[in-house]
Amino acid sequence: MTPPATTRFAPSPTGFLHLGHVVSGLYSRIMAGKAGKFLIRIEDIDTTRCTPELTQALREDLDWLGLSSDGPVRRQSEHLAEYHAVLDSLRERGLLYPCFCTRREIAEAAKQVAPDGSLVYPGTCRRGAGREGQGRDPVWRLDMGRALDVLQDVPGWHEVGHGRVAGKADAFGDIVLARRDTGVSYHLCVTHDDAHESVTTVTRGRDLYEATSVQRVLQDLMGWPEPAYAHHALILDADGQKGTTGGGADGGGVGGPGGGPPTRGRHPRGGGLALEASLPTGAYSGG
Repeated sequence: MTPPATTRFAPSPTGFLHLGHVVSGLYSRIMAGKAGKFLIRIEDIDTTRCTPELTQALREDLDWLGLSSDGPVRRQSEHLAEYHAVLDSLRERGLLYPCFCTRREIAEAAKQVAPDGSLVYPGTCRRGAGREGQGRDPVWRLDMGRALDVLQDVPGWHEVGHGRVAGKADAFGDIVLARRDTGVSYHLCVTHDDAHESVTTVTRGRDLYEATSVQRVLQDLMGWPEPAYAHHALILDADGQKGTTGGGADGGGVGGPGGGPPTRGRHPRGGGLALEASLPTGAYSGG
């Protein structure tokens, strides 16, 4: 018998809760099943954009929607020391290096595009050809080639309803694990927290499907458990483009007529958005 799942919904309060968030939260709740555990995590490492007011609004909207966590709500901004400890461990193993390149310098030198559409860093500072910026702190990059040598493999993952997926971490190049502004990064924090909270099934939008490749590398390097993944389809507009997922100060909230949180946003059924999402085959049996 398959053990109960633990899932998590992890929004970033950079704007008000919107329909894309609602779909992701409900998807995660359903995937946990009746016997499983559904957790809420606040990914607020960007302290400039993630304000206390937006965080409070997010919590109120989740309460209004009836989405409650089956455990303590983890706020990433309260656990920065844990993420820095992981960075220190990777530095000690010779798997990180400082990079002083600017975005413009990278754009001019890059010749490849990663599977997620980002530019592949050309390795300037890894080769010692970079120069320290005038008063700029460095970002810290994972030496992907060295990391994959340590693992002796390019890790893949299990996609619920589809089976084993081959990883493509070698096509991403040296990803940033510590940003210049926050000192940490999404990839670092999310993989740490999924392990820390014993998440067994990571549910999220299909726009993060390719990112799984690099996160699996971090999991294997740190000896963290490998969860299953279930990427749901996205909210699309009338032109087939991705609808708002990061919110915004000008609205996009979930407030509806007759009882929604006051003064925020549009009703979620507005705006001509269409849901192109379904549970993966065999993902949920009601247990």
